[in-house]
Amino acid sequence: MSAAAVAAFGGWTPEGELLPVGKAYFGFTDEELAEIDRFVRRNTVERFGPVREVVHERDKGLVLEVAFEGLQRSTRHKSGIAMRFPRISRLRWDKPPGEADRLATLEALLDTRAPSTAPHRRP
Repeated sequence: MSAAAVAAFGGWTPEGELLPVGKAYFGFTDEELAEIDRFVRRNTVERFGPVREVVHERDKGLVLEVAFEGLQRSTRHKSGIAMRFPRISRLRWDKPPGEADRLATLEALLDTRAPSTAPHRRP
């Protein structure tokens, strides 16, 4: 059995700030969900109704591996980048947050994929 959840995720700035680039739903087994629930409850730093912000420092936090179809510029996200069709591919308990990708990595991907992220136009 699995349960669905939603996660917001981001990339690191050179100054060490984690800025959002997207949100995705994903399914977990009951065991994984219980482990995530324990982490969230023990590491909540702020609450917004049912939403919880958890600790996200270089040496403490939860790392998610995210797959996505593409990247695009965004005025909605403070990072200036949004992922197209993101999905959580796995939890990375083995990785400290400081090893997660930087926004510069996403910027480089965006620059190399710029033509494919442009809106398609009909003739």
